Amino acid sequence: MPKSHNPISAYSPSQAPEPQLTNSSRLNQLIRDGKLYLSLKDAIQLALENNLDIAIARYNLPIADMDILRTKAGGVFRGVNAGVVQGTPGGGVGGFGTGAPGAGAGGTTAGAGGAGAGASGLVQSTLGVGTAVPSYDPAIIASVGAEHQTTPLANLRIYGVPLLQLNTGQANFGFAQAFATGTSVSFEFNNNRQTTNSPYFNLSPALGSMYRFSFQQQLLSGFGFGPNLRYLRIAKNNKHISDIAFKDQVMATVTQIENIYWDLVNAYEQSQVNEQSLAFAQQSLDNAKKQFQLQSIPAMDVMRAEAEVSKRDQDLTVARTSLQLQELLMKNALTKSLDDPVLESVSVVPTDTLQSSQVAPPGENVQDLIQQALHDRPELFESDVDLANRQISRKAARNALLPSLSLVAFYGGSGLAGPLNPVYNIPGVPNSSSVPTDFSGALGNAFNNTAPDYYVGFNLNIPIRNRVAKADQYRSELEYRQAELRREELRKQIRIEVRNAQYALEQTTARVEAARKARDLAQRTFEITQKEQTLGAGSTYQTMTAQRDLALAELDLVTARTVYEKAKVEVDRATGATLEHNGIAIQDAINAAIVAPMAAPAP
Repeated sequence: MPKSHNPISAYSPSQAPEPQLTNSSRLNQLIRDGKLYLSLKDAIQLALENNLDIAIARYNLPIADMDILRTKAGGVFRGVNAGVVQGTPGGGVGGFGTGAPGAGAGGTTAGAGGAGAGASGLVQSTLGVGTAVPSYDPAIIASVGAEHQTTPLANLRIYGVPLLQLNTGQANFGFAQAFATGTSVSFEFNNNRQTTNSPYFNLSPALGSMYRFSFQQQLLSGFGFGPNLRYLRIAKNNKHISDIAFKDQVMATVTQIENIYWDLVNAYEQSQVNEQSLAFAQQSLDNAKKQFQLQSIPAMDVMRAEAEVSKRDQDLTVARTSLQLQELLMKNALTKSLDDPVLESVSVVPTDTLQSSQVAPPGENVQDLIQQALHDRPELFESDVDLANRQISRKAARNALLPSLSLVAFYGGSGLAGPLNPVYNIPGVPNSSSVPTDFSGALGNAFNNTAPDYYVGFNLNIPIRNRVAKADQYRSELEYRQAELRREELRKQIRIEVRNAQYALEQTTARVEAARKARDLAQRTFEITQKEQTLGAGSTYQTMTAQRDLALAELDLVTARTVYEKAKVEVDRATGATLEHNGIAIQDAINAAIVAPMAAPAP
């Protein structure tokens, strides 16, 4: 929210700027000759600037700031969004496979007294429970008015007239302020002017002025900073949760982008393999037709070659449509809008290839990875802050068990002034008065201790049985213990995720090696078959079969390398190292702009 030194701005609405739905200029810089040349690093940078999941989650940061502003004034916190937005399809989300885990956009920490399910399905109804918190914003109270009152009377002896008329004008002012110690102070300043038609009043108009300073201090329930600042402390912790949740969002989105990118590379390289396979089959068919014309081979060999070309053409069509889908998913993940016809028509060319990636056996010990995950996973940080919030609520609930005892005191004074009543008429009683005749005299008498008014005392309220406060207090204890178990369960889950990711990496490493050996064997078999055909010892069909086996082996190797790259991505996610290994500064994601080149990814 924009800050202003104009005191009137507190009473006028603040407008949030409309979201920018134009893509960053970096995107156009990567388009050359109608193609979008994209590296993994470029994809991640574009996602930080344009991805709508991150853009949606970015709003949670100022929303949490508004909770802090609200609770500084004593208001109840509204809660913050702690879920991971996953509206971008692809990379395992939205029906395209298995993606990064996380709650939806509704993972929100509940406000005080909210009886709903929050993050992880745990009820948070006692979060913020305790005594009522007053408003810490000072208040100025004023009332100005005039009243005419006519009252019919049944007895002339009281006022001397059958219809009593009173004309009253008043101007009252006040100030009130509460403090986080459980203290509240107030000041009242009331003034009035009254005229009457009664002949029995000595003064008309009668001018009155009074003031009162009041003080109240809670001594048991509601005493001290603990219960009175609990909303603010929880809101600040929720701000920390919001920061952690945004980091979790960036990690989830980067993980998704990496998976989408490797799926794109996989589709791109599979399409290339199928193109090469079809080209070889077409060349073999042309050669077979020439040999058939020379009556060197039977017609059956030509028919087999034609069938093989048809089959490989179908495979290429499937591969190209899969590539087009992956290109669309990638462009959707890296942009705010696809309305640009130029962007919609460009094809995406990944510049990082699977062949260039190095496959190495996992080097880190699984126990070291587990310790890293327990130190870096944002979910554990969120759980720790949630426990801190619940501890604040526990203490406030215990304080609310105490009786309400308050020290109350006030001091004030009043003054009276006014001219003699011109219609005064009490037989045998002369009209006289010693009070001043103007308002300044009434005001002076009010503050010169002529007519003081003061009081000191205690107010005590002891609820019999106290069942509401007792139930809330014990429930806060139960929910705190429940959250402790949830945290321990989360630690166990993280351990399993790390082990599972490490096992998957080991398996995919072995799979890549096996696929590479199978590809090499298929390559040698194909070369031998080609030589045999050249020497007349083999047929066209045998060569095409060997080449088809080679193409299948290359496709298996591409798939194995893709699974290997995604297994490395999962290890980074499971250990909480996604941002570090990609050289991402969280501030760049917050600003939606890469002000400097990203650091080189960690090895």
